[in-house]
Amino acid sequence: MSSETMPSIGEMMTATVPMARTLNLEFSETSPERAVVRLPDQADYHNHVGGPHAGAMFTLAESASGAIVLAAFGDQLSRAVPLAVRAEIGYKKLAMGPVTATAELGRPAADVVAELDAGERPEFPVRVALTREDGAVTGEMTIVWTLRPHS
Repeated sequence: MSSETMPSIGEMMTATVPMARTLNLEFSETSPERAVVRLPDQADYHNHVGGPHAGAMFTLAESASGAIVLAAFGDQLSRAVPLAVRAEIGYKKLAMGPVTATAELGRPAADVVAELDAGERPEFPVRVALTREDGAVTGEMTIVWTLRPHS
């Protein structure tokens, strides 16, 4: 299958991650350097003050982190499975309207793969910024991922 006929990471995530589909997440950029995912403004997922529910924003940020992990380490899936280990989120400002999550790796991918090559189970952070349409940062999340070698 050529790269022209392979589905994008966003298409794969939407097809295989039910919550990404449920929230209608829009994957606008997925590269090993950065993933950008948008949560449209949807009344069904609002909280008591009319903005996106904290759970929806958590899912948005975690989905952006998963997209960059697949972009950076998709070539390692034959020998390891990526798993989220832990996450911490801080809500900074009221989010209203659409929210965008921008994820970036916290360590060079080559260092992570080198640990995997050495027989280790590497851990690495992914940092995610959540922003409103006006550019204000409404939240920040760090998800620590691992590449667990297949047994």
